[in-house]
Order: sequence, then C-alpha cells, then structure tokens
Amino acid sequence: MAKLSFNKAALHKETGKLKRYQQYLPSLELKRQKLVMEKAKGWSRLEQTRQLIAQCQHAVSESLPMISNRDIDLSRLVSVSRVELDQENIVGVTLPVLKRVELTGKPYSPYLKPHWVDHVVIRLRTMLELQLQQRVEQQRLHLLNAAVKKVTQKVNLFDKVLIPKTQQNIRKIRIFLSDAERADVVRAKITKQLRATSGD
Repeated sequence: MAKLSFNKAALHKETGKLKRYQQYLPSLELKRQKLVMEKAKGWSRLEQTRQLIAQCQHAVSESLPMISNRDIDLSRLVSVSRVELDQENIVGVTLPVLKRVELTGKPYSPYLKPHWVDHVVIRLRTMLELQLQQRVEQQRLHLLNAAVKKVTQKVNLFDKVLIPKTQQNIRKIRIFLSDAERADVVRAKITKQLRATSGD
C-alpha cells in the first residue's frame, strides 16, 4: 500500500478519490437493490413452477392410478427433441430464458394401448416442460445469488473500507497541514521578535 504523503497535492488527490467513491456507491447500491428484487421474483416464479409440478403429479396419481400397472410400457412416450434458450440482461447480469421446448411423441397404436395412455402423454408433455422451466429458473437464481453476493461485497468495500479510509486520510493530511501552518506562523513571530530584539 502506498505511503500517505502529507501535502496539498495528496490532499487534492484524496479529496478527488473520496468524491469518486461517493458518486459510485449509490449506483452500486441501486444495482444491488434491483438484483435483490429480481432474485425475489425468481424465487416466486420457481415456487410457482414447483407447485405446478406438484399439482401435475397429484393429478396423475388421482386421475390415472392405472399408471402403476407395470404390464403397460409407458417408457419414452414423450422425449425432449429441442430446447431453445434466450438471454436477458438484468443490470449487467446475463440470465437464461426458456424460449421454446420441442417435444417428440413416440408413436403407439391406440389398439395396443389403453385409452388412458393419451392422458398420460398430455401429462408427460406438461411435466417435461415444467421440469425444464424449473431448471432454467434454478440456473437464473444461481446466477442472481452470485451477482448479489459480488455487488454486496463491492458495496461493503466502498461503504466500510474505502470511503472511511479516504476520509481518515483527508483528516490526517488536514491536521498535518494545519499544524505545519501554525508552526510556520509561530516561527515567523519568533524570527520577527529575534530581529526586533537584535536590532535594539
């Protein structure tokens, strides 16, 4: 760390630094608040998706108890063929957005499968889309958590370290300069008195 100089140039430099820090801190704090709000919205969306998944599972167990019949092959009736993601920028943080999901249904004969398999296929499609949505929402939250943590560290650095340290430096330099000025005045008076007495 650079040694603090006690002169007017150093005072000017420290004053400039303090001004920059004090201008930067509010924008950092605003960014932090926006990210915290976005994080809260993200938690809310994730919770809604979880509830929809739970409702879907409940609806399947209620309306399709025959799904537990192991004699009927229900594997790979629906699969994900394509997932299209987009990006969204929230105060400098790039977040994924689920744009489109393409699902492929495995062809089956309505004569070889019971009629209720059609309902299973509909539920499976819904469930796969919800699970993909949940994954994207979890990824968004992970990124938002990291961003909030990083910005909070910066806010704390400015608020609790850089600004107080610079204010302390300014105070020290001002005291030093003030003391030096007083000492100069005292020296000038003493010199004046000595000249006056030696002139006698």
